[in-house]
Amino acid sequence: MVARETAAEQAHLDEVYAHLDRRRAEVSAQLAKAERAPTAGTPAARVERDALVRMYSERAATLRGVEERLLFGRLDMVDGASHYVGRVGLSTDDRVQLLLDWRAPAAAAFYQATAATPLGVARRRHLSTEQRRVTGIEDELLDTSAGGHPAVAGQGALLAALNARRSGRMRDIVTTIQAEQDRIIRAPLPGVLVVQGGPGTGKTAVALHRAAYLLFTHRERIASSGVLVVGPNRAFLRYIEQVLPSLGETGAVLSTPGQLFPGVDATALESADAAAVKGGLRMADVVAQAVRNRQRVPGKPLRLSVDGAQVTLRPADVVFARDRARASRKPHNAARVVFVKAVLERLARQLAAAQRVELNEDTRPGLLAELRESRDVRREVNLCWMPLTPQKLLTELYADPAKLAAAADGRLSRAERRLLRRDPGSAWTPADVPLLDEAAELLGSDDTAAQLDAARAAAERKAERDYAQQALAMSGAAGMLTADDLLDRYASDAASLSVAERASEDREWAFGHVIVDEAQELSPMQWRLLMRRCPTRSMTVVGDIAQTGALAGASSWGEMLDPYVEGRWHQEQLTVNYRTPRRVMEVANDVLEAAGIPAAAAKSVRDVHWDPTSHSVAPRDAAALLDVVRDELGHLDGGRLAVLTSRADQEWAVGVLRDALPAGSVGDGPTTLDSAVSVMTATEAKGLEFDAVVLVEPAALLAESARGVNDLFVAMTRPTQRLRVLHSSALPAGLGGLRAA
Repeated sequence: MVARETAAEQAHLDEVYAHLDRRRAEVSAQLAKAERAPTAGTPAARVERDALVRMYSERAATLRGVEERLLFGRLDMVDGASHYVGRVGLSTDDRVQLLLDWRAPAAAAFYQATAATPLGVARRRHLSTEQRRVTGIEDELLDTSAGGHPAVAGQGALLAALNARRSGRMRDIVTTIQAEQDRIIRAPLPGVLVVQGGPGTGKTAVALHRAAYLLFTHRERIASSGVLVVGPNRAFLRYIEQVLPSLGETGAVLSTPGQLFPGVDATALESADAAAVKGGLRMADVVAQAVRNRQRVPGKPLRLSVDGAQVTLRPADVVFARDRARASRKPHNAARVVFVKAVLERLARQLAAAQRVELNEDTRPGLLAELRESRDVRREVNLCWMPLTPQKLLTELYADPAKLAAAADGRLSRAERRLLRRDPGSAWTPADVPLLDEAAELLGSDDTAAQLDAARAAAERKAERDYAQQALAMSGAAGMLTADDLLDRYASDAASLSVAERASEDREWAFGHVIVDEAQELSPMQWRLLMRRCPTRSMTVVGDIAQTGALAGASSWGEMLDPYVEGRWHQEQLTVNYRTPRRVMEVANDVLEAAGIPAAAAKSVRDVHWDPTSHSVAPRDAAALLDVVRDELGHLDGGRLAVLTSRADQEWAVGVLRDALPAGSVGDGPTTLDSAVSVMTATEAKGLEFDAVVLVEPAALLAESARGVNDLFVAMTRPTQRLRVLHSSALPAGLGGLRAA
């Protein structure tokens, strides 16, 4: 029976892939045709062509992304109907459905039906496939009263997925979504949904599948504005980057907190105390005051030379102009125009008197032009109200203790101000990013620079048009194409960019939905930035308060969210730990309980044959580290191993392992997951999982942690199979449950 059923499923799978190949060919042809299509030369025609190119490009990307495990399930209904479930929906030209999209309402029963509540399903079939070949079948009979549905037994799709070796990239869980996860994935769009769950409960997978579900279900509402996915670091983004494309979605922007300000990728390290100061909401007032302090009034009247005449820049005139500019409620750089006009108007009266002419509509333009051309006037007016960038404002604020003291004005202590002190040219840290964004909101764009850019672009366009006209005349094609047609054909402008590409470059872009992973780590200032990115406050927030490592991170969800969405957020709890073996989880929970923190409520659904072990070694014992790592690599058979250390020990561990192991097998940094062995800190490992973990010197990791045992708990809960602990110091409280090696 198994062979017969497998052959029948293989025949249907062949038909589905054949249809997918035809659709790919059709879309590729449509894309090529759109790219070659001439336009009428009007802006509307060019926009229409670019829209078609974008649409077919996105369709092509979607069809490419769903190649692996395209079909994975089948529902046989009590009424006799059958539905195949897969990554995307596919139908023949005469509307015969070959594949039901997993996000469609009709597919919900594949994840939610049980023997107690079959939802009209007689048999649920899980199909395992590899490279367009059916490799396994497993059936669940949910309503035996229907009859006629023999069952094929299998290993169990969920168990097989949980025991599979890790590859350094997160795989989607679309084939094994469990009922409590599916309920959260399909939750309504409006408001903020908080998904709280302990290690291994699938928070990240649920969040990403929810992004795909929302883009499918509410495409008209959010596809044009996109979805922002925020993860803790670049290694994590690399870990998850293929999940959404594999689910048929390409309209998401993936970002770390350090990348949320366009043009800045902040990765520099700083002390936990400094990051905590920057993360507090007091800093919004500090930045605002720093901007106001750059709107200066001279301490005394200043004599200025204007083409041989003398005028006086009086403090009272500057105060008048400053107050008028502030009353406009425009950002600093836009209000500067109001300020300059008001100051020059006062100076123009003096210049008219000095030149003994009447100030009227005929003389005003010439007098103002003379003032603008005066070096003295330009210098002093700029010093009173200088155009600023966020980077310049913060750089000078950090570098100048006097400026920082004036901006803090009692909001920060002297010790806190010392934590912020740093030299110009220092690299940005993730905690700087919300302050840059805050400054950008207050400063606005520099219109002067924008006008210069516009003039430069116009000049470049004219030069390119002249060249294009010469090229057309020489080619004999002048009657068939215009110079503008030729320029637009080969231009690479924003019109050809995808939603994700445009959104990632635009600080003021308003996303349709925001998903935040490891959300417990975000500071109040980072939440302030994210709320600015999503005015509708439509968010999915996933995390675990027990794993908070940052000093400015969350102690409770209400503390972080109530200032913005009080009464508009609700919490869901994930209760099943699919990753961490029961024996490892018991020891990790002992560490929390020893510190007086309630243990995670999630229950591990699986166990392994290995107890977590401890190895008593000498300090920085290279031989012991190598022995344990080599032993683990022998067990892994192609899986992934993490060596988790304190920040102080990380460089030492990398050096020891790279000197002794084959080239390329040991990695650190954002691309470390491509290596068999990843050497990381607990902070860098947040959100990741490995087949095995070697934890080096837990006492050192605990000592440098800003939040005590939280980082140690994170490190201990990364493995899917084995945990081994190397220590020269006494083991921290709670680790007595480790078996001595």
